[in-house]
Amino acid sequence: MSTVRIARQRAPLAEPWSADPYADALRTGRGPLFLRRADGWLLPLEVERWCADADAADLEVLRRCEGAVLDVGCGPGRLVAALGARGRRVLGIDVSEAAVSRTGALGGPALRRSVFEPLPGEGRWGTALLIDGNVGIGGDPRALLARMHELLCPGGLLIAETVPELDLDERVLVHVTDARGAVGSPFPWARLGTPALLRHAERAGWCAGSQWTAGGRSFVALRSRSTSSSAEPPNSAAVMSSQRVRKPSADRPVAEG
Repeated sequence: MSTVRIARQRAPLAEPWSADPYADALRTGRGPLFLRRADGWLLPLEVERWCADADAADLEVLRRCEGAVLDVGCGPGRLVAALGARGRRVLGIDVSEAAVSRTGALGGPALRRSVFEPLPGEGRWGTALLIDGNVGIGGDPRALLARMHELLCPGGLLIAETVPELDLDERVLVHVTDARGAVGSPFPWARLGTPALLRHAERAGWCAGSQWTAGGRSFVALRSRSTSSSAEPPNSAAVMSSQRVRKPSADRPVAEG
């Protein structure tokens, strides 16, 4: 059984991101919100930053994007909105209905779906983003990297954010919690520093590109195996950032000219 097939079987475990603590935080644009391990360790989640406009570190990521862009785990949509404002063809995906709704309210096309489910334009995206810790999706970096390779065009670009200044390679079971003690169901998550991500990428056949830091955050660019000329962007209304988005449905974002 392939790693991607295994990962697709795990996709329902992403649903805790739709639990009330996360959804409530996105609706209000405020934390505090945390990922909590079984041993009590807490990772603060930067809800206020996610719900604000793209900052300087974000804009440096967006400057490096090529072709049509898929934002995996788009959250409240600041990157999707910023890319659309720059004329990029872009689609955000997220398992959280609150995240997709907030992205749509910003005018960004978004789809409520796991990265391990069928997606528009598979194999034709110029750039995919795993920002704000989303390299941890599914708790299995190798399966996630394999899936990202399926989504990108030959020679496509993957930009991932890593844990700063640490050679960390951690797979844990976590749940979302807030300051009042509300919790979601447990789900697998991963945390990777740049060295660990590069090791996984090398084994999976990715080509390492640039590395940089900005605003206290760390980023890595990877190339999919083939370096052939860039493909045409996906021919789908779902990625037309110039179109005004109405209310996204569970199956596809709806756009009108």
